[in-house]
Amino acid sequence: MITFDNLMLNTFLCENKDFIQGSRIYKIQQPTRRELILALRNNGTTRQLYINITPQNYHVCFASPQTLKERLIEIPQKPPMFCMLLRKYLNNSRIAKVNQPDGERILELFIETYNEIRDKIYLCLALELMGKYSNVILYNTDTDIILGAAHNVGEDKSTVREVYGTIPYTYPPKQNNQGFIYERYAFLLNYLKCAPIDIYKKLYNDYSSVLDNYYAYLTGKDKFLALKNKYLSEIRQMLKKEEKSFQKMNYQIQKSEDYDKYRLRADLLMANLYNLKDYTKNAVVFDYEHNEGISLPLNETKTIKENANDFYKKYNKLKNTKNKLCELVENAQQKKDYLKSLIYSIEITQNIDELKDIEPEIFKIKGTSNETKSEQNKKSEPMMIEKGGNTRIYIGKNNKQNDYIVSKLAQDDDLWFHTKDCPGSHVLLKTQKVTDGLILECAKLAKKYSQGSDSSKIGVIYTKRKYLRKPPKANLGYVTYRNEKEIVID
Repeated sequence: MITFDNLMLNTFLCENKDFIQGSRIYKIQQPTRRELILALRNNGTTRQLYINITPQNYHVCFASPQTLKERLIEIPQKPPMFCMLLRKYLNNSRIAKVNQPDGERILELFIETYNEIRDKIYLCLALELMGKYSNVILYNTDTDIILGAAHNVGEDKSTVREVYGTIPYTYPPKQNNQGFIYERYAFLLNYLKCAPIDIYKKLYNDYSSVLDNYYAYLTGKDKFLALKNKYLSEIRQMLKKEEKSFQKMNYQIQKSEDYDKYRLRADLLMANLYNLKDYTKNAVVFDYEHNEGISLPLNETKTIKENANDFYKKYNKLKNTKNKLCELVENAQQKKDYLKSLIYSIEITQNIDELKDIEPEIFKIKGTSNETKSEQNKKSEPMMIEKGGNTRIYIGKNNKQNDYIVSKLAQDDDLWFHTKDCPGSHVLLKTQKVTDGLILECAKLAKKYSQGSDSSKIGVIYTKRKYLRKPPKANLGYVTYRNEKEIVID
């Protein structure tokens, strides 16, 4: 990535100074803590001034509706405090002058506006584009007092320069920017290699558009990766919690494994009810099942019959506990498998559209489902490989697509493939003539699109669609199967 230097800022300013100077600010939005959008109007034309002060992608440009979408811009319902401050002072104000201090990565917008008693005042919105020190600061030019900043900096964060409301505004300390001077427009050479041909035409007469397209790609990519990692972290945390609970339940099952011994003790006491004395510490009886004499510990405050009843109660309690735990363990195993499949689906996403396809599942499992009816009915198309001769192979890249393959696309005699005991895609073969070559190809695809893609060997099961069953209330993409065959793929 090429950093945004003072020469880039200067070129942007030279190209757009005539529009910015004299324009009116009629709308202010703050999508995130480090992004601002100022809608500027001049001579009947409206443009969106996009300001980004993230440490990685700091820049300023005029953004188009398309690139704002690529940047994954979402306007919050409740504006941040800094946004409210800017709206208070700058809404419908005029930019009287625009300036870039010599050699600095700072763009100053000098704004003519009015205070509460309708006196004309001049404010400055300073856009400081300096890596991790990037900031947007609003101050009064008459007093140099800061009114607010996108990112407040106190003495605990910096010993060089503090930035927050009520203190005087000062320029950042001078830095050696010699390295930036020689950088010039090298970033264009890299970016334009894969850019559309019309961008070449804009190279010298629409510099802002080049900046917009280049940084829209980087910003959107960073936001996508951040969101993807956030979801992965959340689901992995849920899986970790589920595995811990799973281990505890298995431990409890092991503890209750010997519940049958209490039934045997109770039976032996009842069989010798009239041969044993009540209110004793133990009873010696003959165990016919193991053909040996044993001594049973008793509660000496109770009769033999009462002790036998206690053993029966303990037997029933442990038996019921084990049965319930086995049921919970089965449910926990299904949830673990589902979380693993969800993690795999998130890991293989390549863009925001694929991630948005999975979001409803993520929200649902987090208990924050906000999926609308249109989103529920939105079709998610799986990957299709056309083999010719009415032969097609379908591959699901997430649980929604997997479910669509099984529920909508598949017919009874179509073959379904999936890796054994490993999260992965559902692969469906639709053909009028099944051959060993097609089966092998589908099995290889099932391995390729699974978490075990890098394994040296992995089992792939396959069966006809009519042998699949989706249990009631099962998770998306979950099926049971029978009459399956297995093929091992190297």
